[in-house]
Amino acid sequence: MRILISGASGFIGTALVDKLRAEGHEVTRLVRHQTTAPDEVNWSPAAGILDFRAMDDADAVINLSGASISRLPWTKKYRREILESRVTATRTLADAMRQAANPPSVFLSGSAVGFYGDRPGELLTEYSSHGESFLTDVTLRWEETAALAPSDTRVVTFRTGVVVGDAGAMKPVRLLTKLGVSGRLGTGGQHWPWISIEDEVRAIVHLLDSTLSGPVNLVGPNPATADAIMSELARRMHRPYLIPVPERLLEVVLGDAADELLLASQKVRPARLLGDGFRFTHSTSDQAIDAMLAR
Repeated sequence: MRILISGASGFIGTALVDKLRAEGHEVTRLVRHQTTAPDEVNWSPAAGILDFRAMDDADAVINLSGASISRLPWTKKYRREILESRVTATRTLADAMRQAANPPSVFLSGSAVGFYGDRPGELLTEYSSHGESFLTDVTLRWEETAALAPSDTRVVTFRTGVVVGDAGAMKPVRLLTKLGVSGRLGTGGQHWPWISIEDEVRAIVHLLDSTLSGPVNLVGPNPATADAIMSELARRMHRPYLIPVPERLLEVVLGDAADELLLASQKVRPARLLGDGFRFTHSTSDQAIDAMLAR
């Protein structure tokens, strides 16, 4: 397939481009700088600028654009950037598709499990209602904007959890563990919806040829708590896991980001992905941690 990707230089995007090219797909990357390679197309999502003719050559578009939610603190200005970077990029892509003479048949647009909010004690699937939080509002706007793609284009909004890999949300956790200062966050019983970077990428590739549309959870099949993930990481790295961090301290230091990123409990199941025949390489968080450390 000929695939157009935004956010190709990010953590997930870099791994995805390598995977797609290894499987023989032709990848074109949307970049904000002056193009320097034949596989690049310039765009300015904040200004809504993208030559719609780029869509005529694409069989599929994958949207991974958006300011990192791991960057802290979430100031009022940065919260606005988290939202607007996602909505403007997605709208620019959808607008270009609608203007194209031959729009792509598939639009895979990123989203996040933040859609569900803090839901302790619930098993969450794609059929669950949305929560009430800042990230819930972000994902609702994000997914609504993706739906502006042409009616003949199959739209999938994939809701990603905590990606276990060398970068992203696990990077600071791994650093604290290496320094020997990690420990239980709050009660530690909150569920973190994890997925290995390998399975994140494989799932996105799977969705290119799937018939699924709408929301699809990209999380591992066996839920794990924050305490289980962090303590296992410390054990695998032969480091202590002794310093608990009270919820109140996290909230004082990080504000709302603590509640939404670290303390929220989201026991999410990839119901639609499993029902579509996808099989995970790493079905437990321990296996995902092993793969991360092996790299």
